[in-house]
Amino acid sequence: MFFADRVQDIKPFRVMEVLSRARELEAQGRDIVHMEVGEPDFVTAEPIVEAGKKALTEGMTHYTQAVGMPALREAIAAHYQHQYGLDIDPRRIIVTPGASGALLLIAALLINPGDGMLMTDPGYPCNRHFLRLVEGEGQLVPVTAADHYQLSAAKAAEYWQPNTVGALVASPANPTGEILSLEELAKLYKEVQGRGGYLVVDEIYHGLTYGERAHSILEVADDAFVINSFSKYFGMTGWRVGWLVAPEAAISELEKLAQNLFISVSTVAQYAALAAFNAQSREIFEQRKTIFCQRRDFLLPRLRELGFDIPHTPAGAFYLYANINRFSDDSQAFCLEMLERHGIAITPGVDFGAYQSDQHVRFAYTTSMQQLEKSIEVMTKALSYG
Repeated sequence: MFFADRVQDIKPFRVMEVLSRARELEAQGRDIVHMEVGEPDFVTAEPIVEAGKKALTEGMTHYTQAVGMPALREAIAAHYQHQYGLDIDPRRIIVTPGASGALLLIAALLINPGDGMLMTDPGYPCNRHFLRLVEGEGQLVPVTAADHYQLSAAKAAEYWQPNTVGALVASPANPTGEILSLEELAKLYKEVQGRGGYLVVDEIYHGLTYGERAHSILEVADDAFVINSFSKYFGMTGWRVGWLVAPEAAISELEKLAQNLFISVSTVAQYAALAAFNAQSREIFEQRKTIFCQRRDFLLPRLRELGFDIPHTPAGAFYLYANINRFSDDSQAFCLEMLERHGIAITPGVDFGAYQSDQHVRFAYTTSMQQLEKSIEVMTKALSYG
């Protein structure tokens, strides 16, 4: 059988392979500590579940508009007013099947064959694969702890190529949890705009910040593209609902693409997502954010004590990106040994790019404090410290 060339260029999402193997070991009776997948361990908040059940009971199971239910788009617009003091026309909000759906729309809208878009290395791996799907390329910009693993205006200028049409950044970022300040966002936007490019900002970890505010690019520019999701802060991973905020000039083209690519987002999930904005749900989310912060503050110093190099305290998301030079120069082999021999599931750095990726792993503190404590105990013995 012969398949399209692009399939060979799109690499597996290794964190899902780690998760699959971890589940296999659990089925064999092994006790596994899950720190590999970027999914909150909490179940969906009860008000959201009840809203979904109510929608089913009332027969809300037909297609909605391709760009999402008006009520949900209006609720998201109200969220921007409440959180950022921004007046966003609900027409500019496109509801999508998770943030992945928004990324697909962005790639289809902005990329011609042969075009490229700057993105950080390390960074979320699927971004570059979405571009490859539409015959474009992710132009990876090496960033280090000295850069706070973020794309700066200076880096954008240095790595801009003749076929570059824009930049895609995340704040807070996966796998590092690092945030772009309002000033840095403004400088990056000015640089990209000055070169006639588009700026796309992934804001799906907004809400999950600890002691530092994550600013939206929409506080700086009205013609940037924003990707967000109900998966992380709102804890609705399996419901698959995200959104895209687009410049007004792009609305009709995005709607046309959504009609063809998705028809519509799950109706029940959209009704459930409406409940994510009520006061009871917000209280639950904030309580969970406090727990995530407590987990970070437990895990970070203990990993450092074990010998993992984590220069900064990340201000957002639920990840720690750690250098493993003290133990190994092969992140895949290191993670395999941790899983198979010791029952600790973490993600190799090679999932997130090429630059120094063999020297890094990602820990997700998306499991209970009891499990995190166990992981430190096991790793302490495994790494021969104590």
